[in-house]
Amino acid sequence: MEGGERLREYERAVESARRAIVDVSGLWLEYDRQNDILYINFGKEEAEESVMVDDDIVAGLKGGRLTSISIFNFKRKIGLE
Repeated sequence: MEGGERLREYERAVESARRAIVDVSGLWLEYDRQNDILYINFGKEEAEESVMVDDDIVAGLKGGRLTSISIFNFKRKIGLE
């Protein structure tokens, strides 16, 4: 995959993550204190792809649906560090 094609694919993935449908009926949260990561999961479905949507924020997607969000350096993000 060439550089320009890879960039376009990345941009499509980010846009897909921003427009993803979210089902909150299976919402559960988990905080990893040792690694300072907050995991937000929308059910038990595994993501097919992961997309970095912002600094230290990764969205998990499957078929256009948002399956999870991982927030790295969570304490810093919310101003506790």
